[in-house]
Amino acid sequence: MRKAPHAVAALLLAAFLATSASAVRAPPALQAKQRRARAVLAQVNTLDIRFGKLVDAWDGARIELGASKRALAANELALGRAKRRSRIADAQLAQRLVAIYKGGGEPSLVEVITGASSLGDLIDRFEAATNIASYDRTLANRALRSQETLTAARVRLRATEQQRHATVTALAGERRQIGAMLTQRRRLLSSIQFEIAAAKRREAARQQALAAAARARLAEEQAAAAAAAKRAAALPTRTTPTTTTPTQTTTTEPTSTPTQPTTTATTATTATTATTATTATTTTTTTDTVPSTAPGAGHPEAASIALDYLGIPYRWGGDSPATGFDCSGLVMYVYAQLGIQLPHQAAAQYGYGVPVARDELQPGDLVFFDDLSHVGIYIGDGELVHAPQTGDVVKIATLAQFGTRYVGARRL
Repeated sequence: MRKAPHAVAALLLAAFLATSASAVRAPPALQAKQRRARAVLAQVNTLDIRFGKLVDAWDGARIELGASKRALAANELALGRAKRRSRIADAQLAQRLVAIYKGGGEPSLVEVITGASSLGDLIDRFEAATNIASYDRTLANRALRSQETLTAARVRLRATEQQRHATVTALAGERRQIGAMLTQRRRLLSSIQFEIAAAKRREAARQQALAAAARARLAEEQAAAAAAAKRAAALPTRTTPTTTTPTQTTTTEPTSTPTQPTTTATTATTATTATTATTATTTTTTTDTVPSTAPGAGHPEAASIALDYLGIPYRWGGDSPATGFDCSGLVMYVYAQLGIQLPHQAAAQYGYGVPVARDELQPGDLVFFDDLSHVGIYIGDGELVHAPQTGDVVKIATLAQFGTRYVGARRL
């Protein structure tokens, strides 16, 4: 069955969750688990994205908080040095003032004038005394301003640190919450996956039992057919006296070959009388849903061959057990082993062979569904082998599962 492959979203559940509107559905319980798994997987993906964004934001906030802590530590160190310089400057200024007060420090104006040897010396001594006092005051003021600036910076840095710490704390709390939710969803998903796997194993065991029963049934039917043929061959041949008849009518059944599509059957009847040379011909046409003559024996061995490929994965466009099968690829591959070449399309395969009524199906007949978009090989007892859908495998199904989607059957 050629269908576009489904976009699958998680990679992990593709084999479990894929479905197709035109194929046989999984059992209801398995369908429910698959729907639940898809819903939980969507939740896991959403939470995973949210969790990733939170972790990224949390990491960024921690980096900013670390930078704030380092800046505050540097500020504290600089503030400590400023305080020490301020204390030293204050001490030096105090000592200068004490010395002046006691008269042993900065020279007085009288001392400067009387101690000068010339006018130039007088000016130099006065400027020196003034500069010493001014320098002491500058050092003290500078140290004080530095201390005040660093103190204000410390206030700002502490506020920034507190804000960033609160952000980190809030993000960490949300991270823990989302992480817990994500862990819970992942555990639930794992549990559902385990249940789906168990359901798949049960279905595989059921398929094995169906296959064993089908093989036994086919072997019994083939043995019965061989015995009947042997008995027929052993019967004595009856001879009848030869009589002269005016005319002998011969009827030939229409034949079909797997290489030429057959859509209609035409029967010609010729009546001849002994007294006239007039010939009358009557032609009747029937549809391919009700054959005018009984179809031949077909190829029941195709059913046994098809059973050999149970469990081969479905693959769109696949026509080999090495790579997988789609529905028409499976039919084409099975019949190729019987020397019959078929096209790789369900609708095209419907044009081969002769039509078969549903109540006259025999193993090996091709059965068609879904407006000729799906095909399988009938194996008897109301069952068929087919390649259903992406994510599934070649398996046994029943005609009843398809309901009104059944289209018809052909015998090659």
